[in-house]
Amino acid sequence: MPKAIRVFVRAVDAMNRVIGRFAMYLIFVMLGVLLYSSISKTFFHPASWTLETAQFLMVAYFLLGGGYSMQLDAHVRMDLFYSRWSPKTSAIMDALTVGFLIFYLVFLLYGGISSTRYALEYGETSYSAWSPPMAPIKIIMTIGVALMLLQTIATFFKDVAAARGETL
Repeated sequence: MPKAIRVFVRAVDAMNRVIGRFAMYLIFVMLGVLLYSSISKTFFHPASWTLETAQFLMVAYFLLGGGYSMQLDAHVRMDLFYSRWSPKTSAIMDALTVGFLIFYLVFLLYGGISSTRYALEYGETSYSAWSPPMAPIKIIMTIGVALMLLQTIATFFKDVAAARGETL
């Protein structure tokens, strides 16, 4: 593989590793918000921001961790035939099927950019009683999809290298 591809794969892996490890801890922040929500509803005046904040944290946790999950090969896979294939055949099939994921993520990224632009331009807010601005979470969602797309491309290069008998 050319040096530029190796550098790209290493850079994307490093970036998704750092962001994914950060995103792992968002689950604890979300649990803290939900615990506060339970306590405030039981003993005090209920806070209107807790449920939506927990939802936003879950979205950030899920989307920012997607690239890291793919890097670790921790995603769900249909194992009907896959477990019987050789590593080379598995790599070839992964390289072929990753094209569908790239196609999907490109359209998802396009929609995310469009939605984020709208939220920024018109000051979109949520329809809840709290009514927070939607732009921050849409920016995070778009970044998460972009990171997943970059990791998918890096994974494609790794699969091509594995099919050729190389390692990246």
